Amino acid sequence: MRETHGHVKATEGSAAFGTPRMPTRPMTWSMTAKAKPHKPSEFESVLLAIAAHDLRQPLQVIQLAHDFLGRGDRTTSELCQLQSGQAAIDRLKNQLDELVAALQLSEPAKRVKLTPVRVGPLLQQATYAKKVAALTKRVSVRTVPTSATINSNALLLGTVLRNLVSNAVKYTQPGGRILVGCRHTGRSIRIDVYDTGIGIAGDQMPLMFDAFTRLDPTRRDSLGIGLFIVRQAIGILGHRIDVSSTPCRGSRFSIFASRAK
Repeated sequence: MRETHGHVKATEGSAAFGTPRMPTRPMTWSMTAKAKPHKPSEFESVLLAIAAHDLRQPLQVIQLAHDFLGRGDRTTSELCQLQSGQAAIDRLKNQLDELVAALQLSEPAKRVKLTPVRVGPLLQQATYAKKVAALTKRVSVRTVPTSATINSNALLLGTVLRNLVSNAVKYTQPGGRILVGCRHTGRSIRIDVYDTGIGIAGDQMPLMFDAFTRLDPTRRDSLGIGLFIVRQAIGILGHRIDVSSTPCRGSRFSIFASRAK
């Protein structure tokens, strides 16, 4: 079964370096995808300018007003309202950041200079960024230390890893586990993000990297462009990404990049 951005095939799951173990010899779907950033229209460029500047200013005003209202003693009811308001502000901030990142990556890909990048610090930063969200959901996140160095771009690769860890936290139920690490495979380094989340159905595989696609359509807390950003960044970097998943059991997102000499 061949797709526009790569190929989809059935494989068996594994439990490498203490990864969350799936059922005995499960059949999972695996997808290899390479992105080809498209040329943006003038409309997209205008959207980027609006999102990056015009929308941030009123959001900052709302945050300042919210902080002012939160000063002093407040009743329990008022505190609940303030917490609800802050959650809405944070959600808007996250969605705005996603939108800006997606629009930036849709611009004509300038030649990105690949340099030696240490994988370990990027893995730590990606998991730390979602530490609070994971603790709130009672999801365990573990990072395996590594000294691996690859040819990449730290900014873009960091964006990819943050989005993958964010997705793992978002789609893993309370009590679940997430493991982030890497291993040597031939001349490449494979960076893995494992989770014991809801998994991905086979018919969703070819569509998961499209913009505004939600793996769980009942969720309304994101724009559904996290994996689109991943695809765009991976294409610019020239890396490869594989996805293996078993519905209701978990997923593994793997990035392949060449080792730095």
